[in-house]
Amino acid sequence: MIRFIDGFGEVFGRLAGWLYFATGVMIVWEVVARYVFVAPTIWAEELSRVLLVWGTFLPLAALLRRRENIRITALLERLSADANRVAECMTLMFILAISAVVVWYGWIIAIDSWRVGRTTGTMLDIPNWWMEVAVPLAFLLLGLQSLVELLKLIVGETTPSEEAD
Repeated sequence: MIRFIDGFGEVFGRLAGWLYFATGVMIVWEVVARYVFVAPTIWAEELSRVLLVWGTFLPLAALLRRRENIRITALLERLSADANRVAECMTLMFILAISAVVVWYGWIIAIDSWRVGRTTGTMLDIPNWWMEVAVPLAFLLLGLQSLVELLKLIVGETTPSEEAD
């Protein structure tokens, strides 16, 4: 199960990179269409916004697994190995708790938008839940990854931060 969650997060992390690439292509196309052909599109800006939201949130689990999230290394480097493990354990529990809250309220918001039929109100009129569901889904993956990392820490498996030392 741990390998599955690790792999799932990595797949979404790579997908996020491709979403950013697709966003760049869309924006370049929109600029060319608008300023060269004087024929702006109705889809490029809005779809690129959807992809940016997904691309921003999807890699959270992969970043945590690789320990590429924001860390206060100036403090962690001064701690002993045991104190560092305790700090990491507390951090992972905090991430798990925050993830649970975001998942709970994020699903409520996305489901409400879906039920009410809330849309962006633009020419493309994309349903809002297309973007809103990215947040609870990504934080669900982040919460699962933090649980996996916590289990690895408890059983003494090495973590990426320890391998760098």
